[in-house]
Amino acid sequence: MTTNYDFDKIVDRSRTATVKHDALQEEFGRSDLLPLWVADMDFEVCPTITQALSRRIEGNHIYGYTVPSPGYWQSIIDWQARRNGFGFTRDELTFIPGVVTGFGLALNFFTRPGDKVVIQEPVYHPFRRLIAGNGRRVVNNALLNRGNGCYEMDLEGLERIFKQEEPRMMVLCNPHNPIGIAWPASVLRQVASLARKHGVIVFDDEIHSDLMLYGHKHAAFAAVSDDAAAVALTLGAPTKTFNIAGLESSWCVVKNPDLRKPFYNWLGTNELNSPTMVATLATEAAYTCGEPWLEQCLHYIEANVDYVAAYCRQHLDGIVAVKPQASYLVWLDCTALGLSHEQLVSLFVDKAHLALNDGAMFGRGGEGHMRLNCATPRSNLVEAMRRLTDAI
Repeated sequence: MTTNYDFDKIVDRSRTATVKHDALQEEFGRSDLLPLWVADMDFEVCPTITQALSRRIEGNHIYGYTVPSPGYWQSIIDWQARRNGFGFTRDELTFIPGVVTGFGLALNFFTRPGDKVVIQEPVYHPFRRLIAGNGRRVVNNALLNRGNGCYEMDLEGLERIFKQEEPRMMVLCNPHNPIGIAWPASVLRQVASLARKHGVIVFDDEIHSDLMLYGHKHAAFAAVSDDAAAVALTLGAPTKTFNIAGLESSWCVVKNPDLRKPFYNWLGTNELNSPTMVATLATEAAYTCGEPWLEQCLHYIEANVDYVAAYCRQHLDGIVAVKPQASYLVWLDCTALGLSHEQLVSLFVDKAHLALNDGAMFGRGGEGHMRLNCATPRSNLVEAMRRLTDAI
C-alpha cells in the first residue's frame, strides 16, 4: 500500500532553534520575514527516520558510546550504487560530520597556508570563506553565463589556471549550488584529465546529488573515469536529501589509496570520523526505507519550481527564474530590474518582507540575483509571489 505524504502541511518551525526562522533578526535586521533562504526543507521528515530514532531513544534511556551497525555502512554503499551508479568498497568509505566540515578537514590536511585553491563562482559561499580563513589563496574560475539561465564551466580558463597558478586543490560543486547545474559526465571527464595532469586534488561536493529534477541524471565525479578516481575526494550526505541537517551525518569516499590512507588515518587518529548514534540511525533508515518519500518530495518540488517559473514569466517583468536541474533552489535573475545590490536586497527584505539569499554572497556573477528555496508548502510560495508583485 502506497503512503501519500503531505507536503502542503504548514509546520510552525519558529522557536525551535532553527536557523531559517530564529536567525532572521540577526541576519536581516528584522524578524517579520517569510523565510525562503537557508537550504533545508519546510517538510516533515520521512516517518521511517522519525520512527527509527524514536525506537532507540524511547526503547533504552542510556545513550552511551556508539558503534555503527554493519547496516549503516552498507546502506550508503547500496544507495549510491542504486541511485547514482557510484560503486565503492567499505574501505573506501568513512564518516564525516558534515560536508563543509569535511572541506575544512581536507583543506587543512592536503594543503598548506599560502597554497592556492580553485573555486567556480557564483558558488556556495562557505568555500571561499574556509579557504581564505585558513590562510589559503582563492583562485576563481568563474562560470560562463551564456544568458537565458544557461551557465557553462570555463574549461579553457581552468586549464590556464592549472598551468599558471599551480593550485593544490579545486572545489567541484556537483551539482552546482546555487544554480542547480547537473554537470555532464563529458565535462567532468575533462576536469579530471586536467586535474590529474597538473597534480590537483578535486574536493567533490555531491550533497545535492539525490535531488535530481525533470529526469536529469547525476554523474558521480569519481565514477566518470580513472583520472577522476585518482584525484577525487567525494563527499555526500543524506542530510540535504532527507531534511536532517541538524543530525550532522555525511560520508566521504576516496578511491585513490595514496590519498585515502593518510587522510583516513589522520581522521581516525584525531577521532574526526566517528558517527554519532542519531547519525547512524537516521542515515540507515533514510537510505534503506526513504526512497518512496523522496520520490514524492521531488515531484512536489518540481511542481513548486514550475509554479515560480511560470509566475515570474507571467507577472514579474524583470525577474527570470532559472529552473534548476537539481535541488530545490531557484536562481532568480533580477538584473533586468536595473537595481543596485543594496536596492535589490531592500526590495526583497524591506518591501516584500521576504528572506532570500542574495546572489552577491555567492561571489562573482551573483550580483543582481537572488536564491529562492522552493522546498516549502506551495502556499508559502503563493504568498511570496504576491508580496513580490506588490513590492515591485
